[in-house]
Amino acid sequence: MNYLPGTAWLAVHGFRQNLSNELSLNSGFSLKKVQEYGDIVYCEIPGIQTFWHRTVLEKPFTVQFSSISEAAGLLRSVQRNWAYYPLNCFRRGELIREKLPYINEKPRKFPYHVPDAPMGLWTLLDEHTIFASAETSSPFPGGEIYFEEDHVNPPSRAYLKMYEALAWVQYLAGEGSLPGPGSSCIDAGASPGGWTWVLNKLGAGVTAIDRAELAPELMAKKEISFIKHDAFTLKPEDLGPRDWICSDVICYPPRLLEWIQKWIESGLCGNFICTLKMQGAADHSTTREFAAIPGSRVVHLTANKNELTFIRLAALI
Repeated sequence: MNYLPGTAWLAVHGFRQNLSNELSLNSGFSLKKVQEYGDIVYCEIPGIQTFWHRTVLEKPFTVQFSSISEAAGLLRSVQRNWAYYPLNCFRRGELIREKLPYINEKPRKFPYHVPDAPMGLWTLLDEHTIFASAETSSPFPGGEIYFEEDHVNPPSRAYLKMYEALAWVQYLAGEGSLPGPGSSCIDAGASPGGWTWVLNKLGAGVTAIDRAELAPELMAKKEISFIKHDAFTLKPEDLGPRDWICSDVICYPPRLLEWIQKWIESGLCGNFICTLKMQGAADHSTTREFAAIPGSRVVHLTANKNELTFIRLAALI
């Protein structure tokens, strides 16, 4: 196996330019040091911080093989779990995948306990060359996870983002880390209530804040209180101690950052799930400020589009 000195990323489909822009911000960057294999981008420079990716191939390697059985054996000799990224030689790739342990990529039920086993990623550069990494940044196959959809109860599809964010929470902080009975949550920019619906489903109490009301069935629930207001004009002291601050507000990232920093400085909340919504071009500078907050992780969820998700957990500090 030929281990490579740099890092590789599986870019977010449709947003590869955002990843390219992130790479170009680093000192010593040169296009001569970059190779692209479909949505996989490899850069010889190690240690680059990026966010616009499905997963990071942290220790990439290439390996030569002569047969399908040999290819599968080489991957199995490293570890059990391997996600396949189709790039070239599709039929040959499928035959190799069939000889590897089965990876379930079907939609999951929520809540979903993420397995602890490492998840690798591999592809074929040609009929005799594997490009792979046993260590990746995401526990999900290919950095993506899908959930069984509820087409009846949620008031919007935003609930899928909260499902996925909470799967990350449990993966990062372990069992018992999800909001639940006894938890007090704020959902900023809540209307029509997709995130509130998930939190309420888990048994948490929710204060939903927005200029527009929630769906009627949520407005009627006693565990949910509604404040008709711009959440960002409310100070932490106005709302008091909370276990979780959640925000899916449409706003420029710097405004969200200012509000979150006030909450952190107040000491009134330690856990946050917030969407960083990009208004056109990605705001890489503010994204890095979010990522620098102790106990934080910034990810691009499968359910995200031109946005990232900021997760900050008191348990990680």
